[in-house]
This record gives sequence, structure tokens and C-alpha cells, in this order.
Amino acid sequence: MKVRGFLLFALLLTFSCSPSHPAPVNPHATPEARELLDFLYGISGQYTLSGEHNFAADLSRYDDEVFSITGKRPVIWGADFSFTDVGDGFERYQHAGPLNISVPFDKPCVPTGLTTEQARQNIVNEAVAQWKQGRIITLMWHCCDPRFTDGGNNCNGDKVWTMAENAPSAREWDQLCTDGTPLNKAWKREMDSVIPFLKQLQDAGVPVLWRPFHEMNGAWFWWGNKPGADGFARLWILTYDYFTAQGLNNLLWVWDANAPRVKENDDALAYALFYPGNEYVDVLAADIYGWDYKQSHHDELVRLGGGKPIAMGEVGQLPHGPEVFDAQPDWTWFMVWGYFIGGHRSTPDHLETVRSIYDAPRVLTLDEIAFEKGRHRVR
Repeated sequence: MKVRGFLLFALLLTFSCSPSHPAPVNPHATPEARELLDFLYGISGQYTLSGEHNFAADLSRYDDEVFSITGKRPVIWGADFSFTDVGDGFERYQHAGPLNISVPFDKPCVPTGLTTEQARQNIVNEAVAQWKQGRIITLMWHCCDPRFTDGGNNCNGDKVWTMAENAPSAREWDQLCTDGTPLNKAWKREMDSVIPFLKQLQDAGVPVLWRPFHEMNGAWFWWGNKPGADGFARLWILTYDYFTAQGLNNLLWVWDANAPRVKENDDALAYALFYPGNEYVDVLAADIYGWDYKQSHHDELVRLGGGKPIAMGEVGQLPHGPEVFDAQPDWTWFMVWGYFIGGHRSTPDHLETVRSIYDAPRVLTLDEIAFEKGRHRVR
């Protein structure tokens, strides 16, 4: 156990008092969701939870790889409700882990034989098991463009990665976000395909850090590159309202942009252009790849959220050293995207970096978290 002295005492004292942090944006949030958000507020500025993403074809592979490198387990367990790829050339999308394809970069790239429903059920079962071990669950959703799906999240991969020239037009976007139109009904059918699985988690007492529509400030997903109040914000609010109306009260809503960047044919625009407002967001997050750990990525999220927790929703390469977490103290968690933790990237320098992050005093691992009666605290 790391020595934390007075800092640890102060944090434990905070947790022993009645919660005074803001409640979830959903006024009907479950007690477990409220406890989890309160925990995130409590560690903000002091600790960062370690996390790892896993794919539907092998839901523990990268957790196990973390353990083999560090001898420790991450606190955050992540997975993706994803989509079933029904097109040709599905290996082009293997890196993101479609539900019916083998783990990214496994060769040969082959279908698993799992249906959408079977794969999602496996994810739910694993999430419940991980929660019981004290893990915190985060789920995302690579969802199909509702213009090109049967309503069950089965589509060609290129109907998720819709580049600018194939993105929904302004008219189509308006129809998508207008109640009762055919395109709006198609999106509701698609939402209906994941709601029963999230309800299973609610029934099991599992709160979820729910981060749909990640990287919306880039142009590579069909939901992306729609700035302004009539753009992406409308879709986020529509989705929040629909899920909440269906009685999904175990979700903490994680708005997860890409770290802003200027990169030829791969720009990510400013956070604020896509933010739906604090009344619809519990946690603000950024995805960071290529060691792009700029101070501004952290500071601008802090300002935009006005005191809400922030997180690294996805990262590729971990920072070169733990000093990043000292300079950017408000990150409440990071989640490495699957195979970036090791595998074909396992050079000695890389592995030493992973160990240094997992050993950092500010970074918490599962052995440093106490979990009892649905409540987490720092040991």
C-alpha cells in the first residue's frame, strides 16, 4: 500500500461525512449511481483511477495483461456495446472490436459466431461479476448510423465510421432529432436494442459510467462534426431524455470528446462547440492518443464543467511518466484502449512506463480500493 499520510486521512474524513457533492443530473438516479458520483468527486484533484478496456471476444484479456505487466488490477473495467459487422472486409474495423469479430489484431481475423444479443449478454454478465469484485464499470457504444441499420445495431462498419462526405445532411440531422419522423423512430429502435441490457445492470445494482457518442468533435463518426446548439447537442439531449424516460437511472452520463487538435484531415474541434450543458452531463472526458497530454486538454475541461469531475475516457499510449498526473490532477480516471497496454507494443521502455504509472502514488489500483455494500472508498 502506498503511504499517503495526511492526504489519505483528509480523504477518508471526507468520505465519513454526509455527501455534499452535486447529485447526478438524473434526479431519479439510483443510490449506487449517487454513491459512485460522490466517490469521483471525493478523489478529484487527489487521485486517478486506473482503467482498461476489454473487447467482447475476450472480456478479460487486457485486464490479465495489465496484471502480467504490473502485478496489479485496474479499478475501471471498460467494454463496448458496439455493433455487429455485416459487411465485407470486416478486418478494417477489427481495431474497434465489433461484437462478432475476434479480438483486434488476432490473426486470422475471423467471425466469433456470436449474435449481437449474445455478445451484449456476455458483456452484462462480465460487468456484474467485475462489479462484485469492486470494479467500476464504464460502457461505451459504437452505434450504427440509423440511416443504414435494421434497428438492432447490425450494419457495415463503414456505417459507423461515416466520413464527412457521407455524414448526415443538415436536413437528415434535423429529422433524426425531431420526434416522430422515420429517422427519429429508427434511432429510437436502435436505442431500444441496448436499453434491456442496461436495465439488467440496474436490476443487479450496478451503476455505469455511460459514455455514448465518444469523440463527437472529430469528423470520423456519423454523430461527429456537428457543432452548435442544433448539432450534436440535440442528439445528446434527445438520447438522455429517451433513456431516462425508459427508467434507466443507474447511468452516470459521461460526455467524452477527443482532445482538440489540428491535424491534417483529422482535426478535433474545441470542446465547447459540442457541449450540451451541465444539466445533461455528470462527467466530462477526453480521449488522448499519441502522447498528446497537453495541459490545455485538462484545463479546458475543468473550466467547461465548472467543477464536475473530468476523466480520460480513452487513452492510447500512457504518459511517459507519472508527473503528468501531478500537473493535471483533476483526471479522475484513465482507461487504456485494449491492446495499447502491451501486446505487440511490449518494448522494455513501454513496459517500464506502464509499471511507473501503476506504481505512481496518485494512481489507484484495485488493491487500494475498499468496496462494501455498493460503496467505494480509498483504503
